[in-house]
Amino acid sequence: MAILEINNLHAEVAEEGGEHILRGVDLEVASGEIHALMGPNGSGKSTTAKVIAGHPAYEVTDGEIVLQLEEEDVADVDADLEEEDYRWNLLELEPNERAALGIFLGFQYPAEIEGVTMTSFLRQALNAKREEREELFEDEDDEADADEDESGYDSSPMEGPTDEGEIGVAEFQQLLKGKMDLLDMDEKFMQRYLNAGFSGGEKKQNEVLQAALLEPAIAVLDEIDSGLDIDRLQDVSEGINALRDEQGTGILQITHYQRILEYVEPDHVHVMLDGQIAKSGGPELANELEDEGYDWVREEVYEAA
Repeated sequence: MAILEINNLHAEVAEEGGEHILRGVDLEVASGEIHALMGPNGSGKSTTAKVIAGHPAYEVTDGEIVLQLEEEDVADVDADLEEEDYRWNLLELEPNERAALGIFLGFQYPAEIEGVTMTSFLRQALNAKREEREELFEDEDDEADADEDESGYDSSPMEGPTDEGEIGVAEFQQLLKGKMDLLDMDEKFMQRYLNAGFSGGEKKQNEVLQAALLEPAIAVLDEIDSGLDIDRLQDVSEGINALRDEQGTGILQITHYQRILEYVEPDHVHVMLDGQIAKSGGPELANELEDEGYDWVREEVYEAA
């Protein structure tokens, strides 16, 4: 089981005089759990998601983000690991390294890329994760001996998409079909260019498909329900449930509204106000927020202070 630990996280916009947005976030998400992070606009929800993923627009000024893994989480890695090798400080890692360890960020506004098919994009993404993952867990001394050559390159400049260890086209197609069957998606989807001409619902389904294929330990889904009609909302919700139920992924689901939580029941609900987690509870907390808004939570915080 993997656990994402966020402790006393402070962050600001990474520019001179940048706004201080996160003011001591404490949160823990484990594999197989669904956490809903709710709050009004400007409270710091999306900033939290981006900081977890390593977005360069934000600078962490205090606190830590730790990903704790277990042996089962790295069963695919051929390495002799010590106990400390299962605990990673994400703030010391680049975004691609965080992704390789098992952090996934589903975008609120996915990019459209003409000329790149969904199949090609997903295969390259999976191969990139596999390669980066092996490098992260590889012993540094062994890596230096194996990779450094007389030319001074850390690895051969002739390496390409057919290197040993990458997933081949036929194997990938079989894997992809299984994931699409799991999410009940039409295979014709894969012949289209990445998000180009997709509806809002199709883009969000694609985000869930990427998570299903990459099999992250923790998936952060930033307002994946925004702009969806009821049919697409149900489709996306079924995909999120499959991530948790079939793959054991931990979900941090950022949302404004309670309606998606009717289809994806959270284990925990957190309310973010002014860059902090102001209140946490079970699924019933989302219903209270739907009925009464956020003012009563703010009043509780002020009275406690």
